[in-house]
Amino acid sequence: MENLPRGKKIILFDGVCNLCDGIVQYVIKHDKKDVFRFVALQSDLGQQILKHIGINTKNIDSIVLYEPGKAYFYKSSAAIEIARELGGVFTIAGLFRFIPKGLRNTIYDYVAKNRYKWYGQKAECMIPTPELKAKFLD
Repeated sequence: MENLPRGKKIILFDGVCNLCDGIVQYVIKHDKKDVFRFVALQSDLGQQILKHIGINTKNIDSIVLYEPGKAYFYKSSAAIEIARELGGVFTIAGLFRFIPKGLRNTIYDYVAKNRYKWYGQKAECMIPTPELKAKFLD
C-alpha cells in the first residue's frame, strides 16, 4: 500500500465507538514524537488495509496497529505496542507481553464485546478538527 505515509504507524480503530474515540484522543495528546496516524476500520482505507494484511474485514471489534512494510499487531498486542511507543510511564505496558496472549485477548475480547453497552457509540465516525486532520487518513 504505497499511498500510506512513510515512517508512521497506523492505528485502525472502530470509528463509532466512544471508548475507541477516547483512546484515539488520548494517544494524540501523548504522541509527542508524532508517530501515529489514524484510520477508522469502517472507512474504505481501513477496509483496504485489513484486506492487505489478511485480517477479515468483518472484524471491526478490535484495534489494529499497522507498521507499513514491517508488521501489524492486533487486539491486546496492538494496545501494548501503542502504549510502549508513547514512552515514559507507558513503557510499563511492555510487561503485559509476559501474560499469555490467549489470556490477554480473552480480557480484551470481553471489553470489546461490551464496549458499546458500557461506553456507548456514535451514529457516525468522528470528524477531526482542522488541527488534527493531518493525523487521520482517508
